[in-house]
Amino acid sequence: MHYYPLRNRGSRGPGDTQIPSNVFSLIPGWGQRRESQSQDDRCVVPQQMLETKQFSGSNCHLGTCRVPEVPRMVYAKAQVLKPTRADVLVMTPWFAPIIWDGVFDSTILDAQFQNATIGLTVFAIKKYVVFLELFLQTAEKHFMVGHRVTYYVFTDRPTDVPRVPLAEGRQLVVLEVRNYSRWQDVSMHRMEMISNFSQQRFLLEVDYLVCMDVDMKFSDHVGVEILSPLFGTLHPGFYRAAREAFTYERRPQSQAYIPRDEGDFYYAGGFFGGSVVEVLQLTTACHQAMVVDRANGIEAVWHDESHLNKYLLYHKPTKVLSPEYLWDEQMLQRPPFLRKLRYVAVPKNHAEIRN
Repeated sequence: MHYYPLRNRGSRGPGDTQIPSNVFSLIPGWGQRRESQSQDDRCVVPQQMLETKQFSGSNCHLGTCRVPEVPRMVYAKAQVLKPTRADVLVMTPWFAPIIWDGVFDSTILDAQFQNATIGLTVFAIKKYVVFLELFLQTAEKHFMVGHRVTYYVFTDRPTDVPRVPLAEGRQLVVLEVRNYSRWQDVSMHRMEMISNFSQQRFLLEVDYLVCMDVDMKFSDHVGVEILSPLFGTLHPGFYRAAREAFTYERRPQSQAYIPRDEGDFYYAGGFFGGSVVEVLQLTTACHQAMVVDRANGIEAVWHDESHLNKYLLYHKPTKVLSPEYLWDEQMLQRPPFLRKLRYVAVPKNHAEIRN
């Protein structure tokens, strides 16, 4: 982040999730599947996935095919003429909600997503493994509490992964990967690794993927309110900025190029996610764009974050997380409308850690 002014899911039970079919044609090797389908036939999955899990038309999850049934519960009625937040933008021009404290009810959302399984990917490469213990300890206190979670730890130092007690229904999977001499290469290859492992196993193991930086800690609730087919997080250094001030890649030679008269928000590379198929599409597209750039002898100004911003400009996220979900107390003064700090940077010497 930069600043300026295992489990095999097998057959699932009632209420479990399904994977949206509208992106299958964009995933490598899956081919075109939508041409002959009717408008009402939306719950179609690849044949190789049908061999490993069972689906029914009533099991689609929120944001995919069907809205899940929730149990009877008691909560305060929403007031149409009294918005819960009038001090911040809570909806994008394309009707994606922006998530702030006070705009959601965790009780309702926990019921809607009660059968979801969430994968959290984090990269602890080289010296960054020192941040892993605090990351996992605070995640157990604040991240998706009460839900099924698989931590996917990408590391070149598997023996250094700490043993952190995990709650029931939660597990840690170590994925050994290679390192790179430059930290920029480590950052850029994250997209490739997430893409590869999404195809190999994540599609069969979890419903949603949340991709986060490891040199952070959870300091407040981060729950299912973030889940959506595709979400990004507002970069804390740019949420007030005009689009001309965004540090997009401005060189037309790069695949990450965004003209100065375009742009919605500047998204942080350290917190994004969505359904596995959407994350697979995103990471594959970003990786392929970086391969083209490398062949042309160019490197985007902010590496994978630049390509993420290009992708989210033309594939609008279905949810946007406010700066509550990514903050640095050492670099930024907290504004009064930021009621909570949910995921914050750990103080560090960047030069020492990266070298």
